[in-house]
Amino acid sequence: MEDLFPVAGQLTFGAVAGFLSGYALKKVGRVLAFLLGILFVTLQLLAYAGYIEVNWTRIQQDVEPFLNQDSLEGLWSEALKVLTYNFPFAASFTAGFIWGLNRG
Repeated sequence: MEDLFPVAGQLTFGAVAGFLSGYALKKVGRVLAFLLGILFVTLQLLAYAGYIEVNWTRIQQDVEPFLNQDSLEGLWSEALKVLTYNFPFAASFTAGFIWGLNRG
């Protein structure tokens, strides 16, 4: 029974750290999405008013490589690798992280 206490502590800490990381990431992601939306609306308003001309084709060409499926999967894989590096409780961290993303 005494052998279970250190393991339980590691699992609890891993789950809490994962939850907080996932929760924070989702909140930051929402703020970034909001800011990108505001940027888009601002650019459209300035273009409509004739102050600027936006080359949307060029923007699409520059941004598209970052948004393909392989790139996103690689980013997710690398993020989990960094977040769980040297953690003996990686499984509980990952579970807590996903829970935090869902709750955030």
